[in-house]
Amino acid sequence: MMCVGAHPDDECFAFGGALGLAADRGIETYVVCLTDGQAATYRGDAASGEALGKIRREEFIASCKVLGVTHQELLDYQDGRLEFVDFSRAVGRLVERMRRFKPDVVITFGGDGGLNTHNDHMMASALTTSAFHWSGRAKRYPELAQPFQPRRLFYASTNFFIPGRQIPLPAPWSVKLDIRSVQARKAAAFREHPSQGPVMESTRELFEKYGCEEFYTLVAADGSHPVALTDDLFAGLEVAGLEG
Repeated sequence: MMCVGAHPDDECFAFGGALGLAADRGIETYVVCLTDGQAATYRGDAASGEALGKIRREEFIASCKVLGVTHQELLDYQDGRLEFVDFSRAVGRLVERMRRFKPDVVITFGGDGGLNTHNDHMMASALTTSAFHWSGRAKRYPELAQPFQPRRLFYASTNFFIPGRQIPLPAPWSVKLDIRSVQARKAAAFREHPSQGPVMESTRELFEKYGCEEFYTLVAADGSHPVALTDDLFAGLEVAGLEG
């Protein structure tokens, strides 16, 4: 499974349950984070953007370790500026990683931008969606290894919203994950981001109330079939390391 986020802490805040469950099933995971979060509102003890970026890179690595992520990588795009990147080049960087890692399942944000409707999350969705489709097309980026088509693309969805924030329009979910077995691990991974402590505190009650589930929307898959509500991102797939 490949997960693409925009900022350090996305891997746990948005996708921690799915990543933890995959790790427990022996499924290889790869998290790609597009920026190092230098433009974050909460800056911990950092005296500069560069210092904050260094702190958040280290936090990202520690969080991925807690979640049991197999491979993690943080790219060099500028936080808060993803909408201005060279789109084709940025997609190509993700295509190269998909062709190399060969994920069966790809997860990312939806076009709504997630619970905080962040522009960077919207761009992560657009870049990952294009990469998912172009990875399997021989005419796209022929210099980047052999084409490989991932089998499923999911967007993160939600069953709650953050009070005081603009309400997003998430896609209705098709997968409801019971993450109670890894819920404590997801929270522990988030605590590996102490620079973002105020975010944790402001959302603590929401995640205590709603945090036992994660929701995802199937937006692309191999074959033509109607969408059905399931409780497993890998339902019906034969995946190396998959148990049960």
